[in-house]
Amino acid sequence: MSKAFKFIVVIAALVAAAIIMKQERYSSNPEIAAVQKLAKRVTGQFPKNFEFSIAENQAGTEIKDWFRLESHKGKIKITANNANSLAVGLNHYYKYWCNKTVGWFKNEKITLPEELPQVDEPVTVNARVEDRFFLNYCTYGYTMPWWNWEDWEHFIDWMALQGINLPLAITGQESIWYKIWTEMGLSDEQVRSYFTGPAHLPWHRMLNIDHWGGPLPKSWLDGQEALQKQIVAREREFNMRPVLPAFAGHVPAALKEVKPDAQIERMSDWAGFALEDYPYFLDPMDTLFPVIQKKFIEKEIELYGTDHIYGIDLFNEMIPRSWEPEYLSRVSRQCYESLAAADKDAVWLQMTWLFYNERKYWFENDSDERVKAFLTSYPAEKSLLLDYYCERMEVWQKTQSYYGVPFIWCYLGNFGGNTFLAGNIQDINEKIENTFVGAGSNFKGIGSTLEGFDCNPFMYQYVFEKAWDFQLHKNIDDYSYRLADRRIGNSSDIGREAWNYLLHKIYIGRSVPGHSPILNLRPSFGRSSSYHSSIRFGYQNKELLNAIKGMIEADGEGAAYEFDLVNLTRQWLSNNFEIKFADYKAAYEAKDAAKTQKLATELLATFDTLEELLESQSYFLVGKWIADARSHGADAAESDYFESNARNLLTSWGDRGNLLTDYADRTWAGLVSTYYKPRWEMFFADAAEALASGKDFDQAAFDEKCKDLEYAWWKDRPGTFTSVPVGNSVEIVKKIIK
Repeated sequence: MSKAFKFIVVIAALVAAAIIMKQERYSSNPEIAAVQKLAKRVTGQFPKNFEFSIAENQAGTEIKDWFRLESHKGKIKITANNANSLAVGLNHYYKYWCNKTVGWFKNEKITLPEELPQVDEPVTVNARVEDRFFLNYCTYGYTMPWWNWEDWEHFIDWMALQGINLPLAITGQESIWYKIWTEMGLSDEQVRSYFTGPAHLPWHRMLNIDHWGGPLPKSWLDGQEALQKQIVAREREFNMRPVLPAFAGHVPAALKEVKPDAQIERMSDWAGFALEDYPYFLDPMDTLFPVIQKKFIEKEIELYGTDHIYGIDLFNEMIPRSWEPEYLSRVSRQCYESLAAADKDAVWLQMTWLFYNERKYWFENDSDERVKAFLTSYPAEKSLLLDYYCERMEVWQKTQSYYGVPFIWCYLGNFGGNTFLAGNIQDINEKIENTFVGAGSNFKGIGSTLEGFDCNPFMYQYVFEKAWDFQLHKNIDDYSYRLADRRIGNSSDIGREAWNYLLHKIYIGRSVPGHSPILNLRPSFGRSSSYHSSIRFGYQNKELLNAIKGMIEADGEGAAYEFDLVNLTRQWLSNNFEIKFADYKAAYEAKDAAKTQKLATELLATFDTLEELLESQSYFLVGKWIADARSHGADAAESDYFESNARNLLTSWGDRGNLLTDYADRTWAGLVSTYYKPRWEMFFADAAEALASGKDFDQAAFDEKCKDLEYAWWKDRPGTFTSVPVGNSVEIVKKIIK
């Protein structure tokens, strides 16, 4: 090659690089640049065929958030009032012109068509509510404890695409508490032992338990502080206002040693934890309370900044010292005043789960006097309430629309990360629309307070679409067709029919605590001793099979399609197990040893089929959960510690025989083969022995054996698990249902 030719090649390469750089130059407007970078992250390509523009508020609209889509000079032009609304507009285009769904996990990205569909007529969409809230304290335990920045980065992109502008942001607060408690005279060991293990921190933060699974490594505190700085900075790029924690009265027991005159008392028990794990509470009317509040808020603002919205929950699943309205009024007023003294612009956000969970106390004799006293003792404009579990009980309906205090209507949808098909779009549609009609001007937002991700993601996307004024989400039949196109990856009559069937026949019930297939629960001939153990599914299993067959016939493609096929099929297999177990119980009662043996063999084979199915999806791998936990260890000992904590939450939840055993159960590969199946193998063996000897089945003795197995599974860490998917999901589903 001649020197001249080499020179020409180099010049051509430089010119090409310059053209690409020009094409991929991010806007000097930081809000537009934020959305351009989001688009590149979720598609892998710079959005050169998109034009983004920031414009003033739409004239005549009370709520300032809006976006407009149109085709302009060969590009898709998206105009909006800020980065958050631009992201919603972009997502609207992805969903309704490209039939693409961006999922909430970091590997759920999309590929756009080579030629972008044109927007024939300009489309303008306005927000219906000011606030769109997301997350639950529990989500930080059941889904997010082991996330790194790559997980969070994609998830924040997902939140922006949904228009979420009020995310709960409670990572890294233990680092602040460590600084405060040590400054007040407590030792390193006293403070780190006050904290629980990482996966249990949400319940430590909510004043439920202390100590269990501690001491928390210092490396964890430092790592989470750095992570929180990244989280809130990125959220603010998308005009989100992170909801930060504030002091809710929870103090270490050791604080009594350095502050002996403070009104610190041990709280009541929670979920059967031992006395040594009971938390301690500083009365908000004690003079020390505002001192600690000020210390915490100042340190938090120094580290993470603030948008002046703080989460405080004084009596979550706990009983106040007194139920007298005067006391409840004084304690909430004092709490607010401590917050206002620390930040004059502070707004107190609190979940209203307590009014549902302890409703027999808060609404004693059907009176709302106690609730009203607690909520109206400080300025309404400085308060924001989360109506937490509206698909089950809309507290706004029982409280004169919260007496004019601003509130957000929330869909919960999942407890403990349970992997159970649940969600009723028609019911949610009606409830939200009724709230718009009847709640009043203090109805400020729509949100979701799910405890765990994974199982029914389309429900949450639907809830946040209700926050915007386009009409499609009000007609469930039409909505189901577009949902089918996105999740199957093509437009077909059979695919649309399958999803319409799912929304009308299968997704017909709300999620409840302990919503679990029977094969995930501690075996029993009667009611399982696992927590709540709600196994009802409310439809004929053949109906679910018909929907799965329809989706296969639709011949879809993409991550959402494969996820749905596996998700639906694991539920179908789990339902079959329950049906066949009923036959087993009948054979056992008839003392038919041969039939019980045959049925036991068939039932145990279900676990092997499930294991193969679940291994094909990264979402359903306990090996990934464990690998992510281990990755936080600074050394091998810390990695072992994190792994034990990660295993415990999904199984025993606490010590041997904890009341919350199986609360966070989920049908995941690894759990199925090494935890659920061995329990059932023991059960069938003990039942066969009882049948052969003519004795009654000893459930109490069997439960003790289960407790030993459950304890060993998280304490001794048996089994090795894949952390990456294996096999072809679609082909495995076809093989299972043929």
